[in-house]
Amino acid sequence: MAGVTVKMSEGGRIVIPAEYRKELGIEVGDDLLLHMEKGRIVLLTRKQAIQYVQEQVARYNIEGRKLSEEIIAERRLEASRQQLHG
Repeated sequence: MAGVTVKMSEGGRIVIPAEYRKELGIEVGDDLLLHMEKGRIVLLTRKQAIQYVQEQVARYNIEGRKLSEEIIAERRLEASRQQLHG
């Protein structure tokens, strides 16, 4: 899809063209994530945001390492420390 020009209206509103909304499956009332990345505005659907975060985390994936297990172990250790020190 080629880029289109949109105008910002009062209150910082812009209209996402219908063909973009259709392509992305965006419906009225859907939540979208807006963030800055390298000086650009990025608008993501919920599904795209989840995929983006998964891709970012995957960059740190080391074979045989399970980050979720490490986090659980760290939290258990911290909880046991708090129980000891009241």
